[in-house]
Amino acid sequence: MKLLTLCLAIALLAMIAKTFLFSFRFQSPPDYADTGPHFILTEHLSGEILSEGVIFGPTGKMANSFTAKMVGEWDGRTGTLSEEFTYSNGVTQSRKWFLTLGPGNTFTATADDLVGEAQGIVSGSTVQLQYEITLPESAGGYTLKATDWLYLTADGVIMNRAEMRKFGVKVAELVATMRPAP
Repeated sequence: MKLLTLCLAIALLAMIAKTFLFSFRFQSPPDYADTGPHFILTEHLSGEILSEGVIFGPTGKMANSFTAKMVGEWDGRTGTLSEEFTYSNGVTQSRKWFLTLGPGNTFTATADDLVGEAQGIVSGSTVQLQYEITLPESAGGYTLKATDWLYLTADGVIMNRAEMRKFGVKVAELVATMRPAP
């Protein structure tokens, strides 16, 4: 009985360690400081961009997929990223990000469905963006905490991975590609 209890305790500790020490949430911008190619917001989020992705629900099953057309425009230290989404369930959605470059490698962003201001940091070939987003009423109207990571690949494709959480529990994950339009 003691051996079974010990095995269960070790398994529980391993699951906790994996969840809290070796997961998406615990990567940080300094982890990517020496990676390349360097992500330059005004270059890589500029012009026409095509995106395709999937959204996973809280059980890990794919809940929806989408395509998006984006247009990034910059004027000095401020820019916009306009997004037009079409989801596999037929729903369409528009979002316009307003981006402002800050000191060092930082930036801020706002959009109509965000609560307050998103905080971003560029590090090596990555971008991390943290924010709170309010879902449309058709999706429950919940406010979720989101962490977005953008990873620039050598061929100029951006891989986007995001987690959305409510009360600290992951309720959705997004995985997408972003690439310059032909």
